[in-house]
Amino acid sequence: MGTIYVTGHRNPDLDSVCSAYGYAGLMNMQDADNTYIPVRCGHLSESTRSVLEELDIEIPVYKRDVYPKVRDVMLSADHKIDADDPLTAVAAIYEKTSPSAIPVYDKGEFYGLLMVDDITNWAMRELSGSSMITKIPKVKEIMTSEGERLSSDELFDEARSILQKSSKRGLAVYDDDRYVGFVTRRCFLKAPGNSVILVDHNEPGQSIRGIETANIVGIIDHHRLDAIKTDQPIFICAEPLGSTCTIVYQQFIRNNRTPDSVMAKVLLTGILSDTLILKSPTTTGDDVVAAHVLASICRVDLEEYGLSMFSRVGGLKDKEPTSAISADFKTYSENGIKIGIGQCEVTTLNDLADYSSEYLEALNEIKTMKGLDWAVLMITDVIHEHSALLCTDHRGNRHLPYSAAGRNIYDMPHVMSRKKQLLPEIIHAVGDQ
Repeated sequence: MGTIYVTGHRNPDLDSVCSAYGYAGLMNMQDADNTYIPVRCGHLSESTRSVLEELDIEIPVYKRDVYPKVRDVMLSADHKIDADDPLTAVAAIYEKTSPSAIPVYDKGEFYGLLMVDDITNWAMRELSGSSMITKIPKVKEIMTSEGERLSSDELFDEARSILQKSSKRGLAVYDDDRYVGFVTRRCFLKAPGNSVILVDHNEPGQSIRGIETANIVGIIDHHRLDAIKTDQPIFICAEPLGSTCTIVYQQFIRNNRTPDSVMAKVLLTGILSDTLILKSPTTTGDDVVAAHVLASICRVDLEEYGLSMFSRVGGLKDKEPTSAISADFKTYSENGIKIGIGQCEVTTLNDLADYSSEYLEALNEIKTMKGLDWAVLMITDVIHEHSALLCTDHRGNRHLPYSAAGRNIYDMPHVMSRKKQLLPEIIHAVGDQ
């Protein structure tokens, strides 16, 4: 069976995590030949983790990257010999197979790798002194010193380089201090590729690290397309809906599957989060239908559940500004200008003056750290359908269609969506320069 990772973007919000969990669950029902594992490639905000913990599910694990590693190619031997065994024990193995390396143990503990070169060198030394071999040595008596150890987490390319420089044909692989396998030069003839399905994004810059080395087998998304080039045709379901979880729900229906109550609540959580309880202008009729059906399956009041979710968000006043901004921050490039747009949800904007200066300072730091030309933060009051915009200094500020509420602070009544309402205005402001 193959392993296929299902991952959202690097700043995992509820729609990203819930859609990865939901689509992996569906595919595990549909495809008995593979195992689908939901993962996240970024760290969760406190409020996102709090909501997920209430769902009573196993939260998708953090996976830093999908670069090929030693563990993807390492071998485990079918044969096990002891350091005190005579060399004839190895001969019995060679009657069946011709391994280039055999793990050797001493009292149950890994002792080292017996290489075919060790056997050849011993035989040549014996024969060079006489025309016949008169004594059969113990395995440990002909083994040369162990070469460099490799970690199972070692990157494929780095490990290949280490082995190429080594005089050994193979090296032992360890997980911390525990022997777990070995590799030979044959293991590095071709780099493996992890199989990945992208949800809630399709742009390589927003995806898991190492995605350029992976085998992308599917994309489920509701954003604009700037997709990664693939070698083979893949399944893509990209629709302009309010939530990726709505698309995942529709995939359940199209495959004649009904989410159980737990899965229904997971998908409902993603929909209500990304559509701001169905109030965002990105919300479509499909989102509304999906949300009401899922709410009936998991037996919750849609409005009450949505409000309880956002009540966990809390205010920004007591949060660390850089972490809060970075939790949902996306970068774009338009007309050669690098732009970063963050969004935070709150339940009131009445305390904006208490923290706006600190957040503007943090926004400038993020701009510098990420090498951006312009960075903005949209703070959205999900209860009163109102937003405020904080901006770093940039000529684009003068072209924004919002009323100034302070230096680099703008009032945005009825603006809820970064994707549908703010991003087009940002692009327009950049184009006007």
